[in-house]
Amino acid sequence: MDNEFILDQFAAIERKVKQLIVVCKSHEATNLELTNKIKSLEEELQGKIAAEKYFAHEKALIRSKIDNLLVRLDEVAEI
Repeated sequence: MDNEFILDQFAAIERKVKQLIVVCKSHEATNLELTNKIKSLEEELQGKIAAEKYFAHEKALIRSKIDNLLVRLDEVAEI
């Protein structure tokens, strides 16, 4: 009876270890997916930051040109 009890305990431990392996593999897969998602979002964010800098530069350039045109209009109006 002792041998059967010990064998049952080993079988239970083996089942639990197999379940833990399945859970670990699932977590590893999820972790990989999330890591890839983070990389993708970081790349997307960098692209948006670059676009925002570009548009800010364009806006400053347009404002400068408008200001120069207004100055020239004022000069013409004074003549």
